[in-house]
Amino acid sequence: MPTAKLTKKSVDTLAPPTEKQIILWDSETRGFGVRVMPSGLKTFVVQYRNKDGIKRRINLGRFGVITVDQARDLAKVRLGEVAAGEDPARPRRAGITVNEVCDWYLDEAEAGRLLGRRRQPIASSTLALDRSRIERHVKPLLGNRSVQRLSIADLERFQADIRDGKTAKDRHGRGGVTSGGAGVAGRTVGMLHTIFEQAARWNVIETNPARGIRKISMDVKRDRRLSVDELKRFGKALIRHEAESPVAAAAVRLILLTGFRRMEALGLQWPWVDDVSGCVRFPDTKTGPQVRPIGAAALAHIQAQPKRENCTYVFPSEFSDGHLVGLPRILARICAAAEIEGVTLHTLRHTFASIAGELGFSELTICTLLGHAPRGITQRYVHIDNATKLAADAVSRAIAEDYLGGR
Repeated sequence: MPTAKLTKKSVDTLAPPTEKQIILWDSETRGFGVRVMPSGLKTFVVQYRNKDGIKRRINLGRFGVITVDQARDLAKVRLGEVAAGEDPARPRRAGITVNEVCDWYLDEAEAGRLLGRRRQPIASSTLALDRSRIERHVKPLLGNRSVQRLSIADLERFQADIRDGKTAKDRHGRGGVTSGGAGVAGRTVGMLHTIFEQAARWNVIETNPARGIRKISMDVKRDRRLSVDELKRFGKALIRHEAESPVAAAAVRLILLTGFRRMEALGLQWPWVDDVSGCVRFPDTKTGPQVRPIGAAALAHIQAQPKRENCTYVFPSEFSDGHLVGLPRILARICAAAEIEGVTLHTLRHTFASIAGELGFSELTICTLLGHAPRGITQRYVHIDNATKLAADAVSRAIAEDYLGGR
């Protein structure tokens, strides 16, 4: 983006991007800028090259918590440290706080220097979830604590606080409520363990204080699927709900027809849909870039969605240029109308897999349809062939014809 002198007005009026983050650089202090996330979060940053010529970027503070002038003064201090031969992005181990370690992790991961699964740079979708958990749960509860003074008891108490809703917060708009729970607590502690392990490996901290922690058991069974009777009731309720919330209901229908993960469906973009080959070419998923086969019923459903001008999302938001949000709440309404309990969006994915199994398809084929990571040598040689396409077509057709009114 072009540079401009950062002022309260210019930062206030800076609109969030639709996809990736943007940075507006200050024309007065070289290397000082404000980063804006698609969520609207604005954070002051300073960028520089250390004595080894490596580009670094560190967070200074969130807009609203500190002012533009305060952030600019902090940037000058950090740039002064760089001029003296120091590297502010590699904080001193003694007394380093959880906030500092988390900021270090996010900056290094964004730059692609930290490796995650499959020894590859951490996926942007994973990093977005990590940033959300850090801002929502980690920083409010542990941010100012010294990492090396944390005990297992401190971290398990932190986990229990998240589970019990201590960090629950109402969201503005249609995004619902962050209410905590065992799943959120366990995943947040697992993420924090990973962050500390990365920091210890890079000699940012001496040891990982989360080693040996007991993660809380998930309170939602992952093997739940809809029975035949539940599917029939769910399909009728879904059809009735399409008039009330057509975009949300269409997203729910697609998950059931494809077994997509929640964000794979919500983040689906038109350029990724290959009408000729009958597949979706995801540039990034939980397990990396993928080509996922979809059945004719699912493809027809996608093609039936109206396109919004200047918006690439198949399921766009009603209130922004981004994609639809708040799908779990819509699902809850559909389930209430169908008188079904204990259903999540993952339940629909598991139902898709179960129907594929009932139709006689192998576990290897089902894993390919769901986009699971390869678990062995044999699966690495399985590609999107005609047999896999036929499987995707058969499963989506069975679900559409038997439970969703043939659509």
